[in-house]
Amino acid sequence: MPLSDHEQKMLEQMEQALAAEDPKFASQMQGSSLASMQRRRWLIGAVGIVLGLALVLVGVNTTMWVGAIGFAVMVTAAVFAATPPRRAALGVVRGDGSTAPHSSGGRKKGQKSFMDRLDDRWEKRQNNW
Repeated sequence: MPLSDHEQKMLEQMEQALAAEDPKFASQMQGSSLASMQRRRWLIGAVGIVLGLALVLVGVNTTMWVGAIGFAVMVTAAVFAATPPRRAALGVVRGDGSTAPHSSGGRKKGQKSFMDRLDDRWEKRQNNW
C-alpha cells in the first residue's frame, strides 16, 4: 500500500531531521543507493564504450568522421563511468517543521577558514620568536 502525500512529506522531514542531527549515520544509510547509482554509471559507461568502439570500426571502413564520433563517444562514456554520482543536497529542518536548503558556504557563522587559521598560527610563531 503506497504512502499518502502527507505521510511521504512527514517521512522526508524525518529523513532531513536525521541528516541534520547525525550526518554520519545518514550518509551510511544512503551508501547502498549511491553504490547502485555508481554500478548503473559503470554499466552505461561500458555500453557507451562498446558503442563507440563499434563506431570507430565502422569509421575505419567508411569515413573518418564516423570514427571520430565513435572515439568521442568512447571518451565521453569513460568519463561518465569514472566520475562519481552527485549527491542530492539535503535541506535543514527548521523548528516549525519547514525545510530550508542547505547552505553552500560550508562554514558555520564565525568559523575561520583554513587560510585564516594558518595566518593566525604563523603570526603566533612570529610573535613568540
